[in-house]
Amino acid sequence: MHNPDPTATAPPPPPPLPAPDLARAPETAAPRGAAPAGPAALAGEAVAGYLHEHAADFLRSLKLHGESGADTAAADRAARALRRSARRIGGTLHTFRPLLDPDWADGLRTELDWLSTTLAQEHACTSRLTLLLDALARLSGTVPVPHQATGATTTATTTVAGPLPAGAARAGALLERQLTLARTRAHSAALGALGSARFHALADAVTLLSSDLPLRPLAASRADAILPPVAADAERRLLEGAAALPLGRAGHPYNADALVPLLAESGPAPGEEAQDAPWHRVRRLLRLHRYALEVLEPLRPGGTPPALTRAGLLLDRHRDAAEAAGAAAAAARTPRIAPATAYALGILHADQRHEVEAARFAFQEVWPGSLAVRTRTP
Repeated sequence: MHNPDPTATAPPPPPPLPAPDLARAPETAAPRGAAPAGPAALAGEAVAGYLHEHAADFLRSLKLHGESGADTAAADRAARALRRSARRIGGTLHTFRPLLDPDWADGLRTELDWLSTTLAQEHACTSRLTLLLDALARLSGTVPVPHQATGATTTATTTVAGPLPAGAARAGALLERQLTLARTRAHSAALGALGSARFHALADAVTLLSSDLPLRPLAASRADAILPPVAADAERRLLEGAAALPLGRAGHPYNADALVPLLAESGPAPGEEAQDAPWHRVRRLLRLHRYALEVLEPLRPGGTPPALTRAGLLLDRHRDAAEAAGAAAAAARTPRIAPATAYALGILHADQRHEVEAARFAFQEVWPGSLAVRTRTP
């Protein structure tokens, strides 16, 4: 799959965020400190309450990051909280865009996506290295095998004969060098982003969410009449994306040709990347749907359905395994490595692609719209 080059020159920052056009609907501008609204509230108040809550989380996390100093664990926790708030604010701006000034919402969402993506790279490198080194240790000996897609630990063992034990050590050292370098560059990029004028403009824009949220006239309608239909669009996009997945083929584990028809139409894109892209898209759509349900919580208490939570975890594991397989393949392309090292990396790549297929298999069993679920429904 595609892995952006961390050494590539960063694009120039975009122009400043457009100023909110409060004149378009001054009578519906959100009051400062609006609280999450109940069923009888206005749609704008409900959305404003959710945005205010996560804007406060964003600014609190930023403060904690600045105070963390040399405490790398505290800085990592603060950065993850920043990403969490940024994703929820951006997702809400996307789903409930019909209630907001569109130019303002689009500009702020673009900047939040930039920040979330930049901050995620360091954590992704760390997690990927841990996953790959654990997999190498498992493949090099006889150990209990925890199934990554389901979380269940079985009594099965994996023993790989031949040159893998010898090549595994060198493969692990190569992966550690490459991913540690990528993590260092990602850390520098994150620090540079947090100290940039672009980020300070973004922080100022998030601060204004507590006072100057620009709403359109539609936001003056009752929340229970407006928000559910708007949120239903996010659910519809998710269901359409999931319906396009080859869930029937995913019902048979380890089918690497699950998207052969798509591959035939995908042009020069690498096979694995073309296979993985629709699943990554469904993961993003599921996340947007979950955020929309959080906004609707005052209207429809109950939280996210357990099946959606489980599906989201499986798609996270699918993404992690796909990216780990890509890292193993990239390491195997390193010039002048020993054949045993290349062999170990090839086995590691195949192992992670099997984890991808296992995650797809488990997903189709828990997905509410899948045939597997429908046939078990009384």
